[in-house]
Amino acid sequence: MALIVHKYGGTSMGSTERIRNVAKRVAKWHRAGHQMVVVPSAMSGETNRLLGLAKELSPAKSTDALQRELDMLASTGEQVSVGLLAIALQAEGIEAVSYAGWQVPVRTNSAYTKARIESIDDQKVRADLAAGKVVVITGFQGVDDKGNITTLGRGGSDTSAVAVAAALKADECLIYTDVDGVYTTDPRVVPEARRLHTISFEEMLEMASMGSKVLQIRSVEFAGKYQVPLRVLSSFTPWDIPLDEEARSGTLITFEEDEKMEQAVVSGIAFNRDEAKISILGVPDKPGIAYNILGAVAGANIEVDVIIQNISKDGKTDFSFTVHRNDYARTVDLLKSKVLPTLGTDQLEGDTRICKVSIVGIGMRSHVGIASKMFRALSEEGINIQMISTSEIKTSVVIDEKYMELAVRALHRAFDLDQESS
Repeated sequence: MALIVHKYGGTSMGSTERIRNVAKRVAKWHRAGHQMVVVPSAMSGETNRLLGLAKELSPAKSTDALQRELDMLASTGEQVSVGLLAIALQAEGIEAVSYAGWQVPVRTNSAYTKARIESIDDQKVRADLAAGKVVVITGFQGVDDKGNITTLGRGGSDTSAVAVAAALKADECLIYTDVDGVYTTDPRVVPEARRLHTISFEEMLEMASMGSKVLQIRSVEFAGKYQVPLRVLSSFTPWDIPLDEEARSGTLITFEEDEKMEQAVVSGIAFNRDEAKISILGVPDKPGIAYNILGAVAGANIEVDVIIQNISKDGKTDFSFTVHRNDYARTVDLLKSKVLPTLGTDQLEGDTRICKVSIVGIGMRSHVGIASKMFRALSEEGINIQMISTSEIKTSVVIDEKYMELAVRALHRAFDLDQESS
């Protein structure tokens, strides 16, 4: 039979009763003859609790030494989960063994709290699978070449699961979460939002990068790079539903763009309210300026999103970009202390009350007028656009945060996303 990887989120692991249900579901797949690897997150709220304790003890600015200890601390949440799940599986009469990331091992670089997976040794896991055991591996963590425990950043358990599936050449990776698939947009904002039966990897990557919280973006990148079939489905369906029904539920993220794919021009609306905009005014308009600004920001491990440089006037220009809101204060401090003095300007403006709204769809490749339709829908609602960013299958706008839900509803309606594709 197939080799299947299951990933369960923190909500799915949120209590002993839910862990017991996860064990029953995994046991059902195992008894059907599948080789099973399970990657659970920490119990819901546990990572926040642990990091909150650390903040009480050390509210000081972050250092490498502190980051190392934060990883040591945060990784214990997943270790608790794998131990409990293995115990629950054993109670179901299933042979199960749990491993921390360093025991597999999952090798990463040394970027504490934001480490990236470099390799996974599959020898130990394959031996256990061949012996008929279910293998339970911690998500979110690994070990660097010096033996230090590292973590992959928030949502890293998704990435761990996909990486494990890639290393094992699994037949499919099933991501169990508290929603039953990928929707055209967040149903909490648009009640008419519709669950997609299939979505392409390109679309899912854009949706994840634009703010959709269903899957962590690095997990989608990993899946695309290593051609790992993904399915997003709910862990709150009854564990004893027929296996063939469960295997077809949720949303399949696929590489195929054939007649079975939903052919809507726009497949979904993504949004992200965690954005902040920074503008540097009056910078010299000459080669190397963008690198001087963004190179320093990247050197501080701060991710930049939308970038705009205005038309030059009298040899000067304005340069704007967005960062995650959590990185805003650190970015401003960096620019004021190290970048602005080299540019001959002290004019810096910031705005933490913005958001990004995006339309995504592979159908945008072959249709014209999609961006203008988006802009018209926003204009009719009196919503001003501050920044625009585009790719082949995505158009994003930065707007005032207070208009976010209005914009999402207007765009969902304008592109008829509440209607099933023909």
